[in-house]
Amino acid sequence: MTVLTVKDLEVSFDGEPVLTGVNFALDEKESLAVIGPNGAGKSIFLRALLGMIPFKGTITWTKGARIGYVPQKIDADRHLPITFQNLLAAKASLRKISRGEIDTIVHAVSLDEKILTTPVGHLSGGQFQRGLIAFALLGKPNVLILDEPTASIDKPGEEQMYELIHRLQDEYNMTIILVSHDLSFVYRYSTKVLCLNQSGLCFGSPEEALTPDMLRKLYGGPTKFYHHMHHDDH
Repeated sequence: MTVLTVKDLEVSFDGEPVLTGVNFALDEKESLAVIGPNGAGKSIFLRALLGMIPFKGTITWTKGARIGYVPQKIDADRHLPITFQNLLAAKASLRKISRGEIDTIVHAVSLDEKILTTPVGHLSGGQFQRGLIAFALLGKPNVLILDEPTASIDKPGEEQMYELIHRLQDEYNMTIILVSHDLSFVYRYSTKVLCLNQSGLCFGSPEEALTPDMLRKLYGGPTKFYHHMHHDDH
């Protein structure tokens, strides 16, 4: 079943188009990777999907879509004594979510007591991102949107984060929409890929859509990640 349909999406600021010609449809339980160079409009695209900015065209979510959003980062004052334990409890209270659901999600994303009770400004990038994912999962979304979830994580932590997202998708039967710069992740975990560079350049399975010509067009030159994955996985 189709969970999301985007037709002729265009976003402009001060009359200047920053994203045009985006068209695709995504089925439920698929994993969509959104790729493109810096400044391509990837975060703007996510904000349009979430209804956070004005746009032209149509964005149609299936009835019953429950969306969780994990931003790239949140500026947290290191001196503010707020913890993820506080944040999860506040959301649970607002949404009438049981303590049992909090405990299940905390366990699923591997948040231990130390991480839960440490002020958010003092957490590592990986710990903070897992906390944001836990926060987004409260309320049982069936669509999870993530904006570069490994942007503030070191290399060893990147693989763990992608594996966590993949496992959560399976456990919670979610559709995933994720901005990534890591093409090895795209080939390994994504069922669909959307190429953006201020316009929609390609959409399809990674193997079909990410041809050498498309990657040169997208990034302006050869992309070593493609050749590496091509030889190793095909």
